[in-house]
Amino acid sequence: MDQLLYLRRMGWGNFTFGKMGEKVVISLADCFQGYHFLNPLSIDRLEQISEKLICKRNSVLIRQDKIQKDIYFLASGLARVYYETADRQITLDFVSPGGTLISMNSYVHDTPGYENIDLLEDSIVYKIDQKKLFMLYESDIAIANWGRKMAELEFIKAEQRTMSKLFNTAQERYAELLEKYPQYIQRIKLGYIASYLGVSQVTLSRIRANIL
Repeated sequence: MDQLLYLRRMGWGNFTFGKMGEKVVISLADCFQGYHFLNPLSIDRLEQISEKLICKRNSVLIRQDKIQKDIYFLASGLARVYYETADRQITLDFVSPGGTLISMNSYVHDTPGYENIDLLEDSIVYKIDQKKLFMLYESDIAIANWGRKMAELEFIKAEQRTMSKLFNTAQERYAELLEKYPQYIQRIKLGYIASYLGVSQVTLSRIRANIL
């Protein structure tokens, strides 16, 4: 799918769209609207509790086995979601501009999460303190509905990742990555992609050759 069409279908309207390899920058308001429509007053309330951060490549925003009290919205750059064992890292997903960086265990259950989330390049992110967000849920029904929709869609994304890993071949999953991240695939290390697919880099090279 063309990335411009993909972003529009996801509800992101006002953003800077560059040529291949150039950065996309999405406004915080469009990050919010990508989940559920919000009126201007509710957007303003969310923006008031948001903090803009300019983060360097390799910054780790969320760490596994820790309760994460902040939620991040990625305005530009790239992020990786992964799980770390004693001897390796297993890539679970990638996040492009407009996406949310969140530990769902911490958000829903206030318990440590299983994932790490780091930035693959210099990025702009917006941070929201979870406690302040939950206070807005109590006072603004539109924001409460938005938060419910955000959680629903994040769970659906996790389910889709699981179903894809269970039922699709590595080549089919690589094709999905190409469709989902056409602007970014060349900016992700092959080792991370191979880890995401559960194959060696040699096998990934064969898959790329078959598709390209």
